[in-house]
Amino acid sequence: MLKNIVFDLAGVVVARNPQRFPKHLDEFFSFVFTTPEGGVPKFWEDYDRGVRSVDEVAKAVAEYRGCDVDTAKANMLLAVEYQEAVEPTVALIEELKAKGYRLIVLSNMSLEYIEFLRKMPLFAHFDEQIISCEVQRVKPEREIYELLFERYGVKADETIFIDDRRENVDAAAELGIVPFHFDRSNPENACNELRKVIYNN
Repeated sequence: MLKNIVFDLAGVVVARNPQRFPKHLDEFFSFVFTTPEGGVPKFWEDYDRGVRSVDEVAKAVAEYRGCDVDTAKANMLLAVEYQEAVEPTVALIEELKAKGYRLIVLSNMSLEYIEFLRKMPLFAHFDEQIISCEVQRVKPEREIYELLFERYGVKADETIFIDDRRENVDAAAELGIVPFHFDRSNPENACNELRKVIYNN
C-alpha cells in the first residue's frame, strides 16, 4: 500500500506557461532540456547541486551562449519568475493531502529557484523536502533517493516517485520505489493515470 507520494517539481508541479514565457528566454535556456551531448551542461548540474553560485554559473552561461554576464544572470533570474503551478497536479496534491498521504518533494533545483517556489501557496501541502542544492546530490544519483529512506524513514514499497524525466524514475525503480513517468505535455491525463496507480496500490 502506498503511503508516500514523492513529487519532482519542474515539469510536474510547476512549469513555464508557454503563452507567457518569452520566446527569447525559451531559446536561451533550451540547453537545460537538450544538449548535443545529452543531458544538461555540467555547469547547470553544478548549479542544481548547489556547488556553484548564481554569479559563477552566469559566467558559464554567458560563455556558453556568447553573451555578456549581466544578460546571462538577468535571464536566469527572470526565467524563475515565469514558473506557474500546474493546475491538474495541484488539484491532485490537494486531493492526496485530504486523504492522508504523506507528500514529499524530491527535486533538482537551484537555490534561487526553490526560494521562489517556496513562496507559492501550494508548497504548504508538502510534508518533507529534499532539494538538490541543499544536499549536494542530484537525480539520478542513487544517494539522493537513499536520503528518502535515511532522513524520513520511508519504505521503498510504500513510496511512489513522480518525475517527467525517464532516467530519474528509472533510478528510483532500481531501489524498489514505484516509478511514475509524468507526461509534462498532458498533465491532466498524467494526473488521471497517476490516480489509478496510487489508488490501486
